[in-house]
Amino acid sequence: MKALVLEENARLSYREVPPPRRDDPAWLGIRVKAAGVCGSDLPRGFTGGAYGYPLIMGHEFSGVVEDPAGSSQYKAGDRVVVFPLLWCGVCPACQTGDYVLCSHYDYFGSRRDGAFAEQLYVPEKNILRVPDHVDLVHAAMVEPAAVALHGVGKMRLRPGDTGAVYGAGPIGNMVGQWLKINGCRQVFSVDIDPEKLAIAQSLGLTPIPSGAGADPVQAIRDATGGRGADRVVEAIGLPVTFLQATQSAANFGEVVFMGNIHGTFAIGEKEFSSILRRELTIHGTWNSRWTPRGTDEWSRVLSYMDREFQVAPLISHRPSLEEGVDILTRMHSRQMTYNKVIFVL
Repeated sequence: MKALVLEENARLSYREVPPPRRDDPAWLGIRVKAAGVCGSDLPRGFTGGAYGYPLIMGHEFSGVVEDPAGSSQYKAGDRVVVFPLLWCGVCPACQTGDYVLCSHYDYFGSRRDGAFAEQLYVPEKNILRVPDHVDLVHAAMVEPAAVALHGVGKMRLRPGDTGAVYGAGPIGNMVGQWLKINGCRQVFSVDIDPEKLAIAQSLGLTPIPSGAGADPVQAIRDATGGRGADRVVEAIGLPVTFLQATQSAANFGEVVFMGNIHGTFAIGEKEFSSILRRELTIHGTWNSRWTPRGTDEWSRVLSYMDREFQVAPLISHRPSLEEGVDILTRMHSRQMTYNKVIFVL
């Protein structure tokens, strides 16, 4: 089969590779149809972030069952998405269904070969059928959409709340939609990029420009009569936006730190005291929840996707996997403007 291979740090190739790894004869064969580029793929590929080489990256993907391997649940041709984390099943976190906190996990696209390839074998327990109303390319965004939903689910949302999201990239604009779906009357979207803010506005969010002397904290407070936002999510990962997220919150508000931080987050006495005096609640969030089946976050994403929840406006590029070396190189070197990039096979 053909695959996009990270041969060593900062060196990619598109070439023929051996058949994919099949740890158990009962694992199902999946023909990959779409695979998204995650923000984590760039440092993994270009700044020494891989666990080993060669590596086939890609953990956000959809496809069709090619080899059902005797499954009673799936047949050839079924459209599916795959939860990319392989959990041990025996550690304390696994015993409570908190698989993303597994002590001995494996992961498609980072710790083992992933979906930037034509085929993959996966356990049946990691597969979820894609409903007929969901476009299969859009389904490749279920994983980041579930990550966004998981973070929003940390908060005690009430009908009529005001929300704010720092970051109008794909994750941020998905967070904004989930805030609205879950009861926020108005959601502010903060970013320095006017094109991303335009996408946010098209999704029903209120754009708040930042950078170049703008003060998004004051803008949010002005728009809320001085109160601030009830529910705030930081989805960028910059020290300055972590601080701005806390400053934007109303009394008794909630803040979710979702972005992987770049740099050191330091907070002064005055700002820390303000968090205490306003009795803010700050949540950390990581990945998404796969259980219990039917009410898990992945199932909820699929029930809303291409209906109340839209991802099509977030997709800026749909290259072939053969174009992957050039695309990822230009993304890393910032030689192209992009939003969400999905390889279509």
